[in-house]
Amino acid sequence: MKAILSSLVQPAFIAVIIAFWWLAPPAWVNNPNAILFAVIATTALIQALEWVKERHIGWRMTRQEFFTDVFYVVLGFTAIDFLTSHLAEDPLKAFKVALGLGTPWIAHLPFVAQVALVIFLVEFGQYWMHRGMHNFTPLWLVHAPHHHITQLNTMKGAVGNPIELFLISLSVIALLDVPLTAVLCAANIGVAVSSFAHANVRLDPPRWYAFVFTTIRHHSLHHSVPYEDTRCNYANSLIVIDRMFGTFRNGEAEVVGQDERKRLSIREQWLFPAMPVIAMVKARRVQPAAGSV
Repeated sequence: MKAILSSLVQPAFIAVIIAFWWLAPPAWVNNPNAILFAVIATTALIQALEWVKERHIGWRMTRQEFFTDVFYVVLGFTAIDFLTSHLAEDPLKAFKVALGLGTPWIAHLPFVAQVALVIFLVEFGQYWMHRGMHNFTPLWLVHAPHHHITQLNTMKGAVGNPIELFLISLSVIALLDVPLTAVLCAANIGVAVSSFAHANVRLDPPRWYAFVFTTIRHHSLHHSVPYEDTRCNYANSLIVIDRMFGTFRNGEAEVVGQDERKRLSIREQWLFPAMPVIAMVKARRVQPAAGSV
C-alpha cells in the first residue's frame, strides 16, 4: 500500500494543480501574483521531498547547489521572463492583431482540453529546440552548461546559460486565444513535471504516467556523461513526444555531467558559448610571443 501511495504522488500533484486553476475563486486565479505563488509552492514541496525520499546520496543538496539553483529560478522569473515577454510574446500578439488571426473555438473547449493543448504546443516547440541544441554546434554551446551540472535536483531545470533559457522559453501560445487561467495552469503543470524530472526523489510514478510524462528515469539518462547518450529523451515534460519521433530511450543514470564532470561556476556557464572564441584569441596572442623567441 505504501508503494502504491508513493507512486501516486506525481499524478496527485497534477490533479491538485488542475483543480486549483479550474475551481479556485476568480479573485485567486486572476491575481497577477497567483502563478508566482503557485510555482513557488510547487517547487518548495518537491524540494522538500528530496529530504524525505532521497534517490541518490551523490545528488544530495549542498548550500552551494541550493543558492545557485535559487539564483537561476529568480533569473527566470525576472530577466528571462521580461525578455520573453518583450522580445517574443508582445511581437507575436501584435502580429496576430495585424493579421486579424483568431481562435475563438479554443474558449469553448473543456478546461482540461485547453490546458492539454497549451502543454502539447509548448512541449512540441521545446522538443525541437532542445533536439536542435544537441545536433547543431552553435546551439549546443549555449545548451552545454545545463549538461555540466553534476547532480540532479528539483530546481536544476532552471540552470543554464541565459541564451538557452531564453530560447527554450519561446512558444506560439501568444498567437492563440487561450484563456489565461488555462495558460497559467499549463505553466504550473510544466514546472511540476520538469521539477520531478530533475528531482533527487525516489517516487517512481505508474507506467501510464511515465508513458506520457517525463520522469527522473528518462531525464537522468539524458544527462548521462557520454555525449552520445544525451541525444535522447529531449522532452521537458511530455516524453510521449520522444516516443512519437523515435528519440525515446529507456533506462536511468546516476552519474551525470559532461567534460570529465567539471562543475561550472555561474560565470563559466555564462561565458561558455564564447569559449571557442576566447581560446582562439589566446592562441593568437601566444603564437607571436613564441615566434619572437
